[in-house]
Amino acid sequence: MAFDDVDFEGRTAFITGTSRGIGKAIALDLADRGANVVSTGKTVDGREDLPGTIVETTEEIRERGGSSIWCQLDVRDDASVQTAIDETVDAFGGIDFVVNNAGAIHMAGFEDTPPKRFDLLMDVNARGAYATTHAALPHLRESDHAHVVTFSPPMPARPAPGKVAYALSKYGMTFIAQSLAGELDADDVGVNALWPVAAIESEATRHFGMGTPEDWRTPQIMCDAVAELFSRDPTDCTGNAFYDEELLSEAGIDDFSPYAVVEGSEPGPMSAQLFDPDYER
Repeated sequence: MAFDDVDFEGRTAFITGTSRGIGKAIALDLADRGANVVSTGKTVDGREDLPGTIVETTEEIRERGGSSIWCQLDVRDDASVQTAIDETVDAFGGIDFVVNNAGAIHMAGFEDTPPKRFDLLMDVNARGAYATTHAALPHLRESDHAHVVTFSPPMPARPAPGKVAYALSKYGMTFIAQSLAGELDADDVGVNALWPVAAIESEATRHFGMGTPEDWRTPQIMCDAVAELFSRDPTDCTGNAFYDEELLSEAGIDDFSPYAVVEGSEPGPMSAQLFDPDYER
């Protein structure tokens, strides 16, 4: 694949939600590109029904010759967030990249989403991204190449029947990212949102029955999109809500078939249409 020459040697990436899935894949990819990686998540103990921990991600990075620490982190707890940021700076001297990947999912209609579940979605998704970026901001300002990416979709400014709570929490993440980009324009900190067009293979995709393997892409497409984003000048690339295909197309990638989980399949825009039913390539 492309982007083999993208090098982040000496940079430090703080990533939320790295036990498995997209978060783990990006942690490994950025480490392979030379970045110091901070692996974070709410729990450090594994479960039989849900493989992977933040500790295992750090250990895998180190086994591959990379640099990583792990920090137990609950994005709903401001003290926990600040402690993780402080431990990162103590270990690596600063922060260059923040990846707001941690998220809660609840695909249900209004009557099946009690206020307590609504609060969880907002606390983990929108508020979690806000709190993490807020705590990291003083250190991002000191970097000469600072980027924040939030995994949330472009806002189509239309209702989302059947998933109002989840959609609002994800749109909130995008709104925060694009608004913060305006505030930090003078600080040379790039802030953007990123979302996959097709569904990405993960435990969440399987759990929520989002199609079959023929409908999925590997997390590598998001890894490459993040690498492309972080390689850009943060003073020129900020305030955007990208789809992965859009970002990679701008980088000259016009063949997405290598990202398919099932060779020869052509995954449709399931993830984009989750929020924008009229989305077409």
